[in-house]
Amino acid sequence: MPENGASEKKLPEAIVSSVVTSSAEETTAWGREFAKTLVAPALVLLTGDLGSGKTTLTKGLVAGLGAANEEDVTSPTFTLVHVYGKEKRVFHADLYRIESFHDFETLGMEDMFTQPGIAILEWSERFPLIAPWPQVRIRLEHLGRDQRRITIG
Repeated sequence: MPENGASEKKLPEAIVSSVVTSSAEETTAWGREFAKTLVAPALVLLTGDLGSGKTTLTKGLVAGLGAANEEDVTSPTFTLVHVYGKEKRVFHADLYRIESFHDFETLGMEDMFTQPGIAILEWSERFPLIAPWPQVRIRLEHLGRDQRRITIG
């Protein structure tokens, strides 16, 4: 059990712990495939430097979950939280601009826990979350050119 008290999601054995993609299209496609393993409720906690592909991966995740088309998924850097889908709700939050716990509280993210959904949090390392949902941690690394390493766990 993680230090923050939340439970960790068990991943199917078919999912590799690390993969390298060579283009934005491959990163998005990997996200679409990985989305098939997600069951609501779940938190997908994304970490990685600027430009590592977090929003690109999220485009695939959201599309793979059937909540929106890839081209409709944008970075919530300035709006902070986007909600996609009606029946299958997917929350996409960006914590990059959050500087204090008070800023975090003003997002109203506790509302998303009122019904099962998928929450994808970019820059999740900024605040440890105590949440009632299983968590999947994904780290993205820019390896040069268009290559990205995606590591689960």
